[in-house]
Amino acid sequence: MIVVRPAHPLDARQMADLLNAVIQIGGTTALSDAVTREDIQDWMQRTPDLSSWHVAESETGMILGFQWITGADYLPPDAAEIATFAAPGNQGLGIGSKLFEATRAAAKRLGYAWISANIRADNAGGLAYYQSRGFEDYGKIEGYQMADGRVVDKILKRLDL
Repeated sequence: MIVVRPAHPLDARQMADLLNAVIQIGGTTALSDAVTREDIQDWMQRTPDLSSWHVAESETGMILGFQWITGADYLPPDAAEIATFAAPGNQGLGIGSKLFEATRAAAKRLGYAWISANIRADNAGGLAYYQSRGFEDYGKIEGYQMADGRVVDKILKRLDL
C-alpha cells in the first residue's frame, strides 16, 4: 500500500537519497549535481506560502517518490511549476497518480490557476506521465545547457486547474 502525505523537513534525507539515485542514472532530470538533505530542506522552506510538497511512502515508511509545486520566476503568479520523482525501479506502481491527486488539490488551495511541467525532451517517461495527467504542450526550450555542460531540449506542458 502506498500512502501519500505532506512532506516534512525530517523526510529530506530520504528525499535527497532518492533524487540522487535518479540523478546518478541520468536522462530524466535537468539536475546533474548531487543534492543534500540541507538542499531539500532549503527548497522546502524557500517559499512556504507558494509551495506544497508531498511524499509517497510504503507501509514501512520508505519514501517511494515525492512531488512539489511552487511559483517560479519565469511563470505568472497564477501558475506553479511541478517536479515529480519516483525511486528507480518503482515506476508504474501508481506513485505518481497518488502524488498528483494530493498536489492538484494543494494547487487549487494555494490559488493557482494552472500548473507547468518543464520536462527534458528525451525523458519519454516524464512526458508520458504528465500527458496522462492531462497536461498539454505549450512551449519548448531549445538548447538548454545543464550544469554539467550537456545541452538538451525541454518541453513545457501545462494543466489548467
